[in-house]
Amino acid sequence: MIPNGYLVFEDENFIESSVAKLNALRKSGQFCDVKLQVCGHEMLAHRAVLACCSPYLFEIFNNDSDPHGFSHVKFDDLNPAAVEILMNYAYTAQLKADKELVKDVYSAAKKLKMDRVRQVCGDYILSRMDVQNCISYRNFASQMGDTRLLGQIDCCIQENLLEISEQDEFLKLPRLKLEVILDKNVSLPSNGKVYTKVINWVQRSVWENGKNLEELMEEVQTLYYSADHKLLDGSVLDGQAEVFGIDDDHIQFVQKTSPRENSHRQMHSISPGILSTQVQTNKDEWKIIASEKTSCTTYLCLAVLNGVLCVIFIHGRNSPHSSPISTPCLIKSISFEVEIEDEDGKLLPPMQYARSGLGTAELNGKLIVAGGYNREECLRTVECFDPATNGWIFIAPMKTPRARFQMAVLMGQLYVTGGSNGHSDELCCGETYNPNTNEWTSVPELRTNRCNAGVCSLNGKLYIVGGSDPYGQKGLKNCDAFDPLSKTWTNCAPLITRRHQAAVCGLDGYLYVAGGAESWNCLNTVERYNPENNTWTLVSPMNMARRGAGVAVYDGKIFAVGGFDGTHALSCVEMFDPAKNEWKMMGSMTSARSNAGVAAVNGLLYAVGGFDGNVFLNNVEVYNPETNEWSPYTKTNLSSL
Repeated sequence: MIPNGYLVFEDENFIESSVAKLNALRKSGQFCDVKLQVCGHEMLAHRAVLACCSPYLFEIFNNDSDPHGFSHVKFDDLNPAAVEILMNYAYTAQLKADKELVKDVYSAAKKLKMDRVRQVCGDYILSRMDVQNCISYRNFASQMGDTRLLGQIDCCIQENLLEISEQDEFLKLPRLKLEVILDKNVSLPSNGKVYTKVINWVQRSVWENGKNLEELMEEVQTLYYSADHKLLDGSVLDGQAEVFGIDDDHIQFVQKTSPRENSHRQMHSISPGILSTQVQTNKDEWKIIASEKTSCTTYLCLAVLNGVLCVIFIHGRNSPHSSPISTPCLIKSISFEVEIEDEDGKLLPPMQYARSGLGTAELNGKLIVAGGYNREECLRTVECFDPATNGWIFIAPMKTPRARFQMAVLMGQLYVTGGSNGHSDELCCGETYNPNTNEWTSVPELRTNRCNAGVCSLNGKLYIVGGSDPYGQKGLKNCDAFDPLSKTWTNCAPLITRRHQAAVCGLDGYLYVAGGAESWNCLNTVERYNPENNTWTLVSPMNMARRGAGVAVYDGKIFAVGGFDGTHALSCVEMFDPAKNEWKMMGSMTSARSNAGVAAVNGLLYAVGGFDGNVFLNNVEVYNPETNEWSPYTKTNLSSL
């Protein structure tokens, strides 16, 4: 066809033919300008082709002293066969690998930063996962640092723990055996709290007492659960008890007298404040993967302790007479004795992606998390947690990768605006999600680019408050409101104090802005905006200066959760009562979290993701107002509160 006098011709076979010829040139060594040396094997290729599909090689070639010369790249840690598969993919866009080579291809793709290939290999690994191989697959995913794979594998383990516990791979894992002596009229707490306390005890043993995991696993560890709900070393019995008959699988314990309440000097309990500080200095992972109450007297847990995948057994009892003759061992018949006050809890499954600087909101009784950083990239994926099924699913991704933003619900739709895309510091674009169509559509842009701003809905409008200036050096006073009907932005009165990374929420017709940072100095001051007269006033400050805190309205109060105090990620939580104009410290989270997501869903307060000072998190915990405690477990009877 010749429209408007121009010749237009499209050769449908040209690209396929050219790609085939280019690959043939590579295999014959013609016009090649790069040599890869992989464990003694030499591979010739064209630098431009490899640079287009591997950001890792692009950086190497881009930094060559002679960009027009011949490049040499050496790899001593990759499988040559896997690299050859990736070379074919680079030239043909076809990935063909024997199942035995998929893990090696994944490893090579990770090294070369070929993320699409790594994702495809990960999906293939997941498709072949079953109860027989999930432990070995988890070890591989952990070695690769793939939080997406880990999240899905852990979900499989949570659903099939008892069946997995009978497999050879499980039986070969290191095991930690604990016998817990209960104080008079005291029973162990619910499932989640048991293992949270156990992990706290192991951390203290490693960090305070200088022990290592191998030492703790050499024999059964005797612990004491006190009347004030602390899990303590057996040494608190101070000679009042004897342990004898210990071998690899058997123990007998005779308790003579219980410890006195005033023997605090010998009670090696761990305080949440000390623990949260210590967690931040340890780069290895501590987490519960799955646990089961396998009978009325049995607990079984798979956990990561100091980066090591381990099995934990607990035998708890109230008196020496109720003690069984043997401790649990790694066989099918496991028997402990534990009394539980509450119904069993469900372990909250982790997100598929670790996320920090994410957007979080409640929509139609579900928890929605969007975007954020996971160290490797800025995300556009969106996950949805349904408390009814206790599971995560993906919904439509955002149009733009986005982090360092907040998300709000307005007129039944999600709104996001501003933030960072991981390349430029600030964004001015925004979008809205319609749950009926599962689609994101663009909304009018902000007047200025904004990152680290607070966003919330109030009285039928969307507000964006504060944020970073174009150079990220200081906070902004700007406040703007978006009308979804007229689809226009208007200016509001500026804040009293410049601030970015502030916690922003609406309550009782007012807009609250708590904490944040003016430049790099963290703030504890709180401002309240009255849209009726367009004015800001100061209210009572928080107890802690914090930026990057999560915030949510729960039971008519404002909860400021975690954040960063300028030195450490925080686990502490405080609550604002607007009727009393005062902040009150509440129970701390089990993990320190800065730039985490917080939302109230179906009467429960959730904290999700964030950064603990060392790693980006994908786990979730929930607040129990009855006990003023946070836990990675939730119970069905909490939903009625």
